[in-house]
Amino acid sequence: MTGSAALSRRAIPWSHWLTAVRPATLLAAVAPVLVGAAAAGSVEERFRPLVFAATLAAAVLLQIGTNLANDLFDFERGADTAERLGPPRVTQSGLIPPERVRLGMFLSFGAALAIGVYLLFAGGWPILVIGVLSIVAGVAYTGGPWPLGYHGLGDLMVFVFFGLVAVVGTYYLQAETVSATAFLVAVPVGLLVTAILVVNNLRDIETDRRAGKRTLAVRLGEQATRVQYVLLVLVPYACVPALLLVDASIWVGLAWLTLPIALMLSRGVLLGATGTGLNAVLKRTAQLDFAFGALLALGLLL
Repeated sequence: MTGSAALSRRAIPWSHWLTAVRPATLLAAVAPVLVGAAAAGSVEERFRPLVFAATLAAAVLLQIGTNLANDLFDFERGADTAERLGPPRVTQSGLIPPERVRLGMFLSFGAALAIGVYLLFAGGWPILVIGVLSIVAGVAYTGGPWPLGYHGLGDLMVFVFFGLVAVVGTYYLQAETVSATAFLVAVPVGLLVTAILVVNNLRDIETDRRAGKRTLAVRLGEQATRVQYVLLVLVPYACVPALLLVDASIWVGLAWLTLPIALMLSRGVLLGATGTGLNAVLKRTAQLDFAFGALLALGLLL
């Protein structure tokens, strides 16, 4: 048995898989589901517990599949090297062989599709379209013949699929209809989810540029990307009052309790946090996204 064959067949420690799925980023999959379900409960007075649980599980599995796809395809395209400043990528660092990461990606997306069969019966053909497009987007971010992330479209993809589609899709699964409220609450959540990606790309501007990965951050440059991050983090708070126009409770203002965190993160980025210092910003941005979403969801229900 060759060394590479032995490596591919050995048992992979769970700690390595935990590194691969990037737990901190999974909060980005939870917040949209919480907000979408809460909005449906507030406006339509409908809540389907089993559908909610299935939606949440599918969203997390889609995020895991996307994370594994990014880990694998960035390695195969040469974007991940020993010079990487972010948390370790398991394929590049040799913690998990590429074929195992690929299998994990397929299993994650496959499990999401299996849950999607139930959601298809719960929500009809629109859910099939959403599910298939979400998987395609997760793979196409760094994979395929024309990866979106390598052509500056990653930010838009994240905003659309992990923000708008996730929130409005959850609302639809609960209420079997959509409303203006669904779209209004989706915007701030989508902006904060996108901010997570922007921090990641800000940190990796130099290594991505050398690897030919033309993210939006590479195209805009460092200073403009820092401003982009601040806008993505702060504009959601300006969106909250707009919810009062669709008869939302004044309690949606609970989301404003997270503003000090947003201001702290914005200050750090504007003052020039760089390299590995941005890893902590990325983690806290994911936590901000979840906290904002959870408090917004609570405010919608009160």
